[in-house]
Amino acid sequence: MDDKILLSTAYLPPVGYFMLIQGAGEIFIEKEENYTRQTYRNRCKILSSGGPLVLSVPVKKGGEPKAKIKDVEIDYTKRWQSIHLRALTASYNSAPWFRFYFEKIERIINSGPRLLIDLNTDLLFTMLEFLKMRKTIGFTSTFEPASDARNDYRYRLSPKKEPDFGSREYIQVFNYRTGFVPGLSIIDLLFNMGPDSSEYLYAK
Repeated sequence: MDDKILLSTAYLPPVGYFMLIQGAGEIFIEKEENYTRQTYRNRCKILSSGGPLVLSVPVKKGGEPKAKIKDVEIDYTKRWQSIHLRALTASYNSAPWFRFYFEKIERIINSGPRLLIDLNTDLLFTMLEFLKMRKTIGFTSTFEPASDARNDYRYRLSPKKEPDFGSREYIQVFNYRTGFVPGLSIIDLLFNMGPDSSEYLYAK
């Protein structure tokens, strides 16, 4: 078990993100870094009938290179909420545990938080509740540059890279079309495996 890990904030994070959380004693979310585009900070990957699909939360122009992640505001002039919810429904409506979890996810997405980090945090705590993970999450108060430290995962989990974690196979809705697709959002695991998701995360 890592005594302490450092993660970025993330929108419906990938399975590997929760593997790291379950193996850590202390978890800190970076909130003092500058916003980084095209990362899990405002996007997630799900599995649609046509293959992997990226869902992105649009942010206002404040989400520019020198804007701190804690200050980045969501852009509600885009109809992203209905797009995301329709995509989740179309992709997972036939998954065995979809109806068990979807309503609460829908409620958070439609709640309209102003800041991206607040949306991400509400969803993170809800995912931890679904997974019955009792973890204390802290937030950074100062920024430390990226390092090669074993416990610094802020920039190691990326939608542009093959996942280092969460690649062990489980049943997915479209396995028969796509084969197993790793690196998807935790909701893919939850919708397909339900309460057994926790066992998957803890298995070696």
